Amino acid sequence: MPSSPLIAVDVGNARIKLGLFRRPAGPALPVPENALQLTARADFERLAAWLAEIDGLSPPAGPAPPDNPLAWYIGSVNRPAAARLIDWLRDHRPADRVSMLAADDLPLVVRLARPDMVGVDRLLDAVAANRLRTPQRPAVVVDVGSAITVDLVSADGAFLGGAILPGIAMSARALNEFTDLLPRIDMSELALPPPAVGTATEAAIRAGLFWGAVGAVRQLVHQMAGPGQADVFLTGGASPAVAALVYPAATLVPHLTLAGIALTADR
Repeated sequence: MPSSPLIAVDVGNARIKLGLFRRPAGPALPVPENALQLTARADFERLAAWLAEIDGLSPPAGPAPPDNPLAWYIGSVNRPAAARLIDWLRDHRPADRVSMLAADDLPLVVRLARPDMVGVDRLLDAVAANRLRTPQRPAVVVDVGSAITVDLVSADGAFLGGAILPGIAMSARALNEFTDLLPRIDMSELALPPPAVGTATEAAIRAGLFWGAVGAVRQLVHQMAGPGQADVFLTGGASPAVAALVYPAATLVPHLTLAGIALTADR
């Protein structure tokens, strides 16, 4: 791990997730000592306050002192949001070191024709999954966000690709925008299972969105993992209940992408 405290940043389409890492990763998967989640529009006052709370890493306002730098490692699938964050860091923390991660920065073999065209969040999840999976056993990684990704890591640790489908909030928005009478349902994350039989329109939509997403992910996992032939990891907006529905032996890892960033910085 860099000598400076590390801030790992996962810039997604809807949210920006940040985690503080101080210690070398060691053999276990690194876990952030402190974490923050912002909207993709980024409330930078909240970010400044969070930094100020972390052992005085930053003053509440104004540029950070040059003798207290941080190392920022950013994985982004949202270029405008990442640009806003980098501009803020230049103005408020000019002494900090900022690194934008790309596919060729990661300690990961990508067996695809265009690794640079794969979302870096998917690759970072694979980096972390390689620390968790059983040796000589493949892994399937499910990341539930604005989009849902289901990806396969080979038994020797290479990223092989996977599937991308709309996230549940995206599906809810599409159902509303492309029909005349169906309402917009607020379901930003997979949460507790609703009844499969909805007794009113909103309940029916909620059932369809939830169980449709669970069913799609479950089928993809089984196609990739086979009958107990791979380790399965879930991250993103998935609860333990959803992990069990998708695959009974799945492991829920809340900060998988941030851990992949920390492992990349550690190398």
